[in-house]
Amino acid sequence: MEFLKVSSKSSPASVAGAIAGMVKDGVDVNIQSVGAGAVNQAIKAIAIARGFLIPTGIDISCAPTFSDITISGESRTAIRIAIYVHSLGSQVPQSLPSNQGE
Repeated sequence: MEFLKVSSKSSPASVAGAIAGMVKDGVDVNIQSVGAGAVNQAIKAIAIARGFLIPTGIDISCAPTFSDITISGESRTAIRIAIYVHSLGSQVPQSLPSNQGE
């Protein structure tokens, strides 16, 4: 499984664009971040991506998990975030006819 790796220096808007593009292309999106700053940027990116996608009828949600990884021979704990895609379909309420005469 491949991961979109997000660091504390990643631009949330750029990561959001990548997430939205992958979702639209039907590619599974999994994010990996190490450290509080990186997780912060990842969560901001997911929120921005959701804002990009909702007007197109697509919504996303996420599920975080811990994972032990090795970076430069050192054991670290990463947060991995799986992105789930939901079609909004016809869930958007239609305007109701006005009740004239009441």
